[in-house]
Amino acid sequence: MKKYLAKKVPAFTLLEMAVVLFIISLLVLIILPNVAAQRKNASKINRNALQTELNTQAQLYMNDHNVNSVTVADLEQAKYLTASQVEAIKREHLEISHE
Repeated sequence: MKKYLAKKVPAFTLLEMAVVLFIISLLVLIILPNVAAQRKNASKINRNALQTELNTQAQLYMNDHNVNSVTVADLEQAKYLTASQVEAIKREHLEISHE
């Protein structure tokens, strides 16, 4: 009878798998803090842009209507701001600044 030799199947060793997992975990530890910092930075930029938009639209409204003060509700009613912009302004607690 012929004896059949078991063919050796190529596979990763336990040590190789541990090294790969270690490298992946190091990359995650490096990347995650950067993602959080970028999210915070993007939020700050968005807030500043929204404040600029609010001030610009308020100035346009006051010039168009010859008034000295305006509210966010006035800007929304006159279609100077969209509903989503008003919602974001309220969420960020922004106010019109008269410069």
